[in-house]
Amino acid sequence: MTVNNPKIEAPVLHLIGEEADRLGLECYVIGGWVRDLFLHRPSDDIDVVVVGSGISLAEAVAKRLGKGAHIAVFKTYGTAQVKHKGMELEFVGARRESYRRDSRNPIVEDGTLEEDQNRRDFTINAMAICLNKHSYGELLDPFDGIGDLERCIIKTPLDPDITFSDDPLRMMRAIRFATQLGFNLDGETFDAIARNKERIGIITKERIAEELNKIMLSRRPSEGWILLDKTGLLPLIFPELAALKGVEVKEGRGHKDVFYHTLKVLDNVANLSPALSSREGDKLENRVLWLRWAALLHDIGKPRSKAWDPQAGWTFRNHNYIGAKMVPKIFARLKLPLNEKMEYVRKMVDLHMRPINLIEDTVTDSAVRRLLFEAGDDIDDLMLLCDADITSRNEQKVERYHRNYQLVRQKMVELEERDRIRNFQPPVNGDEIMAMFHLEPCSLVGELKAAVKDAILDGVIPNERDAAIQYINELWQKKQK
Repeated sequence: MTVNNPKIEAPVLHLIGEEADRLGLECYVIGGWVRDLFLHRPSDDIDVVVVGSGISLAEAVAKRLGKGAHIAVFKTYGTAQVKHKGMELEFVGARRESYRRDSRNPIVEDGTLEEDQNRRDFTINAMAICLNKHSYGELLDPFDGIGDLERCIIKTPLDPDITFSDDPLRMMRAIRFATQLGFNLDGETFDAIARNKERIGIITKERIAEELNKIMLSRRPSEGWILLDKTGLLPLIFPELAALKGVEVKEGRGHKDVFYHTLKVLDNVANLSPALSSREGDKLENRVLWLRWAALLHDIGKPRSKAWDPQAGWTFRNHNYIGAKMVPKIFARLKLPLNEKMEYVRKMVDLHMRPINLIEDTVTDSAVRRLLFEAGDDIDDLMLLCDADITSRNEQKVERYHRNYQLVRQKMVELEERDRIRNFQPPVNGDEIMAMFHLEPCSLVGELKAAVKDAILDGVIPNERDAAIQYINELWQKKQK
């Protein structure tokens, strides 16, 4: 079969084929670029497999591309990468692999194209298109990857038990591809993951985290977490999330399944997150990803806070505070970043109950000021998370909550315009307080500064320097009596 697609006529692919012919090498574009070609998905990363030296072809291609082409050679792995005008070209020699039981790192030997396709993870990633002039554009699809694309199936080329036992990361990749593409796992592939799930223990946490982040950035990330649960991988890689599953009933009263509620909130955030604009100068990379992690973890403290109250029924008091304390430990174990991204997620988890408490009580200026102060520049993200957290089947209740949230937002805008509370610092600092009353550093300085902050947040005084100085003087005089 010859591929009839304008992308295969890209000048850079013809150039690669010409250099391969000049060197007497067979070469093929293979893997994800070919898959995405048939799925009509954009892809700038092109993998080229060479029957012979991939490095030699990469060097020839980089020289032919001229200025602006950057090559990186990895002799240990027999691979090379060429970057040029936003494209990444990966070159590798065709190879066959064998594995030891205690490692996913293969023993590699030179091989044929057929052997190279045999070692690929899934049928849809094993398709190759020839770039040599004599067969340019010819598709080599020994495992019917085209058919599996049409059937929307993730399936291994060979025995899935061997595929997943050899390299257990492929179990995560299978679920990730199914989630990203909206595909199903082939039945035998699914069963093989369940049979080999314990093998995930030899995979580094960093590699698992990479796959989890790709699942999180999918259109419907819940599908990935449900597959992780159904295959038995979830309690092995994320026991705290698995602990959210199930409903306990007492005296005829049950609570909602927090696991499925959480996944609904996550999907809601995924649907809302296109509205999440990155602020200029924002240090938090990819706010979409970390807000989704906040959604996944927003109720993570519920199992530890669950209690039965004969009058109220099931309660989860302070689950936001308990969950916020769990976030750093979860990030550390999963090898997620322990920097401002983790702090952002922790803050979202900690504060996610505050807006709903506001709408259930009277919306006071003081309470809104304190929320603005504590959320700072992340207040819009917090409100988006809170909107996503409304998952009731009672449409009237959902409408009422959304309407009340709009009242809170309106109050925020009014107070922010008037009082400039977001990220504010008291207009008088500690050094000035010490100078005013000839004090050395002591707890009293902190008490006076905190009192000014609380007075501004409570609306006792405006957020202005003169009012703050007058207030401090009055407090000082009272303490002297």
